[in-house]
Amino acid sequence: MKPLTAVALSGGIDSLIAAKLLIQQGHSVVGIHFLTGYESPDNPSPRQIAELLTSRLGIDVYLMDAVQPFKKTVVDYFVRTYLSGLTPNPCMVCNPLIKFGTVLDYARSLGASHLATGHYARISLDSDGTFHLFKGIDPMKDQSYFLSRMTQKQLAHASFPLGGMTKSRVIQLADELKLEPVHHGESQDICFIKGRTYGEFLMHQEGFVSPCGPIATIAGKIIGEHPGLHLFTIGQRRGINCPAAQPYYVVRLDRKANMLVVGFKSDLLASSCGVSGINWIAGPPEFPARVYTRVRYRSQAICSTLFPVDPDGVVVFDVPQPSVTPGQGAVFYREDDEVIGGGWISHIPDSSKHSN
Repeated sequence: MKPLTAVALSGGIDSLIAAKLLIQQGHSVVGIHFLTGYESPDNPSPRQIAELLTSRLGIDVYLMDAVQPFKKTVVDYFVRTYLSGLTPNPCMVCNPLIKFGTVLDYARSLGASHLATGHYARISLDSDGTFHLFKGIDPMKDQSYFLSRMTQKQLAHASFPLGGMTKSRVIQLADELKLEPVHHGESQDICFIKGRTYGEFLMHQEGFVSPCGPIATIAGKIIGEHPGLHLFTIGQRRGINCPAAQPYYVVRLDRKANMLVVGFKSDLLASSCGVSGINWIAGPPEFPARVYTRVRYRSQAICSTLFPVDPDGVVVFDVPQPSVTPGQGAVFYREDDEVIGGGWISHIPDSSKHSN
């Protein structure tokens, strides 16, 4: 029997199949269903979910209370980032600090050597004992972007059984095994916001205040009033409500002046961006580094050059990119789909903007 592996089980099909594959491979497996305090009332209760998972997989499933660390680490970060005029990426915080932090610690306390999840990503170990993170083979489901802040220690105890599979194969396998999810539907990027908009969620958070303020063009002309900066992000067109010959898009959020700065589509292009807090998975590359940079989850990784600017970096894109958004992740890849690291987009240099 192989060492004990814990599986983070949400109740969805991906984590169920991840657990089933490990069982078939001869692992001793236990499940962990962790609670965030934001569970959907439309799903069965946590205890019912644990019982259903135990019945369907034939393994022990433990309920873990992660309510306080999830609120403090993920939700408070989400609110704080919006208040600072940036656009947060909570999954990039949750994976290293909650799933492979708090939940991994709990898994280890159960005697598990590894924590497995339903992420579509791959891990390899080289002859020097260094772990490497790669994209999942399904380009439509690859989730390596959200895992770019993991450390060597975390990767040493992580398992991604679905990394070499496509989503269609996972669905087919679930059908073959007659394995029904406990709840249906794809998991959302923002799992703690259900049935309401980001703005509605934020306005219900204690101490959150985002007053109305001016809307200005990039030339500084005041053309209207916004209802709160938290309702906008870079590249957004909806909600500006200022008539013009061409549609306006959000170009910048000026938190200090509480000003929404808008421009035309060409004003969204940026030739570079600053990146802070970079995590290097297997150590930094030699600089300047030729990398493929992904500036949002659903974007293509694009050819670029990364320059060090102590203690952070600046990425210069080969081709200017639209809607590069401070607060989001900038994730760096090699040509062979290896994730080498990731940081936070900190700013867009004024000189990198292109306008009509």
